[in-house]
Amino acid sequence: MATPRAPLRFAEAVSATVSESRKSGFFFDFDGTIAPIMRDPGAVLPVPGAVERLQALTSLVGRVAVVSARPAAFLCERFSRAPQVALFGLYGMQTVVDGRVRTEAAAEPWAPIMRRLAADAARDLPGEVLIEDKALVVSLHYRAVPALRGAVERWASGKAVELGLREQHGRMVVELRPPVECDKGTVIAQEAETLTRAWYFGDDISDGRAFDALRCREERDPGFMGVRVAVANRETGDELARRADFTVDSPEDTPVLLEQVISAFPGHPPPALTLDG
Repeated sequence: MATPRAPLRFAEAVSATVSESRKSGFFFDFDGTIAPIMRDPGAVLPVPGAVERLQALTSLVGRVAVVSARPAAFLCERFSRAPQVALFGLYGMQTVVDGRVRTEAAAEPWAPIMRRLAADAARDLPGEVLIEDKALVVSLHYRAVPALRGAVERWASGKAVELGLREQHGRMVVELRPPVECDKGTVIAQEAETLTRAWYFGDDISDGRAFDALRCREERDPGFMGVRVAVANRETGDELARRADFTVDSPEDTPVLLEQVISAFPGHPPPALTLDG
C-alpha cells in the first residue's frame, strides 16, 4: 500500500510548479469552478478575471485546459479570448483541435438514441424540469424545483437501464450519457501523463474522478505532484473538499488563487492578497 503523502502547503505547491513550469499543467472544471451555477445554463459566463488568468497561465506552464460537461462549442464561445487554453467538452467526448470540434468516434453512434431520449424527457417529466439536450448528453436540471429530485432520478435510472446509458449526478442535475470510456478522470490521466505537476480545480461529484486520477499517478510516480483544489458549496457537501489539498469559497475566488500562483513566476508583480496554505 502506498504511503499517504504529507499535506501540501500552498507555497510548497506553487514553488514546485514554478521550478518545473514547462512540465506543469492546470486543469479546470467550468460550472461552479470558474463560472457560477445558474438556473439558465445558456446564460452562464466565466467569473471576472477567470479567462484572463487562464490565458496568462498558458505562457507560464506547459498545459492549461478546461474539462467540462458542457458542449465543446459552448466552451469555444466562452474562451474565444484565450485561444491557447485546451478545451474538452462532454466529459472528454469532444475535443477542440485547431479551432474545430472533434467528437470521440465511439460516441457518435449514440447521437440518435440521445436525441430520442431528450424527446422522451420532454414528454415524461414535469415542465418545471429543464431538459438540456447536448447532442451526446442529456441533462435534467431540477434546480427550479428541488422537490422533483426523486422523480427525476427515478426516471433517469430507468432510462439508463433501458438504454444502457451512464448516469452522472451533479448539483441539482442528473445527466445521461453514452457508455463511452470518457470522464474527467480519463482526460486528466491522459493529459498529465507527460507532466510532473498537475493542478485540478473542481466543485462537483464528477470532479472526484479527476482527483482520483491525480492520486493514482502520484502512487505510481513519486516524482509527480498532483494538486487538488475544491470550490466549496453546500449542494455537494464537504465530500470533495475533504479530498482536496486546498479549498476556495466560490468561483470568484478561483482567479484570486490563480493570481497567487502567477505572481510567483519571475517578472510578475505580487498580488494585493495572499493565500496562506
